Amino acid sequence: MPSRPAPGLSEEDTAWVEELTRSWLEVHKKSATTLVLLRLVRDHGPVSAAQLAPLVEDATGWGLSERGLYRSLRRLADAGALEISRADVARTGAKRQDFTLTAVGHHHLEGIERARLQ
Repeated sequence: MPSRPAPGLSEEDTAWVEELTRSWLEVHKKSATTLVLLRLVRDHGPVSAAQLAPLVEDATGWGLSERGLYRSLRRLADAGALEISRADVARTGAKRQDFTLTAVGHHHLEGIERARLQ
């Protein structure tokens, strides 16, 4: 139950609106995350997941788990929208994965943005 009702709504209606919003986010967050990730990789790529995490949170206010972020990036890579390259990490010898938008990803993003505007 919310701490106080939204202006013009009863406590019950405010709770219902909050539930509708939570439900919508559960259903549509994956799609919205796809759009956000494609845009961020386009604008900042090549970019690592560690660099993307705070950018996603800044853009959406959503904190994605590391697992959820990697799962979304892998799904986009498997679909051909992102390319994964291995980059050396300074002073460690380790490799990190950097993500770049592919031509497929670029056109996919354009299609999403075009459809969103219609």
